[in-house]
Amino acid sequence: MSEPFFNVSLTADFFDPSGKPVYRDIGTSILTEQPHIRQNVFTEHRPVIGPDQISDAHGVIVLTPKITAATVARADHLLAIGRFGVGYDSVDVAACTNADVLVFISAGAVNHSVAEATVGWMIALCHHMRAKDELVRSGRWHDRAQFMGTELRDRTLGVIGLGGIARTLLRLLDPFGMKPALAFDPYLKPEESAPAKLVELERLLRESDFVSIHCPLSDQTTRLIGARELAWMKPNAFLLNTARGGIVDEDALYTVLKERRIAGAAIDCFASEPIVQPDRFGRLDNVLLAPHAIAWTDELFRDIGRTVCQGMVDLSFGKCPRGVVNPAVLDRPGFRAKWARVRNNPARARRDLPVPAAAGASHRPDPTGDEARL
Repeated sequence: MSEPFFNVSLTADFFDPSGKPVYRDIGTSILTEQPHIRQNVFTEHRPVIGPDQISDAHGVIVLTPKITAATVARADHLLAIGRFGVGYDSVDVAACTNADVLVFISAGAVNHSVAEATVGWMIALCHHMRAKDELVRSGRWHDRAQFMGTELRDRTLGVIGLGGIARTLLRLLDPFGMKPALAFDPYLKPEESAPAKLVELERLLRESDFVSIHCPLSDQTTRLIGARELAWMKPNAFLLNTARGGIVDEDALYTVLKERRIAGAAIDCFASEPIVQPDRFGRLDNVLLAPHAIAWTDELFRDIGRTVCQGMVDLSFGKCPRGVVNPAVLDRPGFRAKWARVRNNPARARRDLPVPAAAGASHRPDPTGDEARL
């Protein structure tokens, strides 16, 4: 039996110190089914992946560690970094491109879970579920009239970033009888925004009853929502952030929530993570909080894992994976040379596997990304 010739490594944080998987299913059966692929696990967890950890890998599937220029400084064999998720602010993409390393994300895999969690949070906020739970726990039954809620019906949702998650959210909300949604996404044309109406950010914030953030963190979106923008929101409006913490100025948000200049917020992500001490937002009763895990489900991790593992399989067969972040690397001679070494591996010939063609039009990533690139 011929030996495997395509090495895929997983970062150590998928497993506990004893080597037991932390999550029920991360989709690695996709890799196990391929006899030409060898799976490895990093022997230790580091906040930043070291160059020694990737020395023998053709592909690395990354959960939480960062990838820096130092990580890929000697990436002689590494073809691809596959992010277990859709965010890639933890990856120095430019450095990966310069090192002839492809970066791809789990495109589409998170859409339903994040959208469903957002719907749940919207209902919890407008029905004061947290406060009503506390009334019973504290024996304040007769205070219930002070917490009259509102329905989603006839309310307006504004989404910042009209990608796959936001579009799934709009679809899930369709039966609730909300008004037509508004969207801010400078990378889209008006005719591409259906069923939402594309508007400027100020109008969205002034008119929306719920503002839900679904854009990646970038130079353009860092502190996109600050004191000025929060002042545009209605006093009875709610802000939801399931994207990245740095998109919202947390000092400004804390102030408007404490002074009740908006009705409330749901926050899943923070500018500095992890939070291991009681946070100031926890002192507010008009906030719902989660540790960057509000959408974590068994189904989510299974789907993310299957997507990123399939991307590695595709790469091993000479096909470009979905969700490529830096497509320019496909035309770099250094990347093509590394890919050719996989193609020409004697074990591949014995496996009688398809030979990957040179990077070109047939290997271009799908141009319709799952997340708008604000």
